[in-house]
Amino acid sequence: MKFIHLTDTHVVGGGATLYGANPAKRLGLAVDSINAEHADAEQVIVTGDLTNWGDEAAYAAFFAEIERLRVPYAVMMGNHDDSTALHAACPHLPRDNNGFVQQVLATSAGPFILTDTKTPDGHHGRYCAHRLAWLDQQLTAIDRPALLFMHHPPFAVGIRRMDDMNMSDGEALFAVLDKHRAKVRHMFFGHLHRVVSGSWRGFPLTIMRGLNHQVRLDLDGQPGFPRGNLDQSAYGVVMVDADTVAAHLHCFLEKTPEFAIKNPDGTDERAYATSLIHPNWRDF
Repeated sequence: MKFIHLTDTHVVGGGATLYGANPAKRLGLAVDSINAEHADAEQVIVTGDLTNWGDEAAYAAFFAEIERLRVPYAVMMGNHDDSTALHAACPHLPRDNNGFVQQVLATSAGPFILTDTKTPDGHHGRYCAHRLAWLDQQLTAIDRPALLFMHHPPFAVGIRRMDDMNMSDGEALFAVLDKHRAKVRHMFFGHLHRVVSGSWRGFPLTIMRGLNHQVRLDLDGQPGFPRGNLDQSAYGVVMVDADTVAAHLHCFLEKTPEFAIKNPDGTDERAYATSLIHPNWRDF
């Protein structure tokens, strides 16, 4: 099966820009791209930071675009989101018994477990005792390995400005996951505004680039708030089968030249490859 991993849309209301980019417009273009290129996807998962300030106008702008998807979608909470405003904009959004925006989706590739790592007292994440108990119950109940989705990573990636805002109770989360290790197939995150892949204590993971702006690769160990840039918007196209989880980065706004890798007429490969010219484009 195929699904789309979209994250950190950071929509603002009123058509305003954010750090020089227009997040609502970028979300609209992402929706257009998904509808045109990946309408066969089974699901779109948006892993939090739907808006930048969690206000009514921003959620109205977000849902005006996301509702145009021809693919079913599910949204999650991020540190920039507001639970009350999100509920007002989407009153039927599934929540657990304690009011957290958490659910389990049944898919052809197995369960998708969507979590809520939002904390009210900062940009870091927290997965409290109530949510840990919920996750433990869901993992106990399922009979197929799950894909787990969270906004905040519970581990450091080397960018201190972001690591200081990761999930504050990652050890407690690990205790639950380790108990159900065979039932967690892959973990997907947002929050970092970068593509990161690897593993955490044996759990394979993917972190996807943000839609509006990115975080610089600052590995200098300096504290403070992160620095950003306007590298290409992207979303993830994830292919899942019985043996493999493959997450592709799709820079859907990329305008660089396209070409055939092999000479279309089948002759003189060296001359074709070394003489190709792309009008109105210049290499570095």
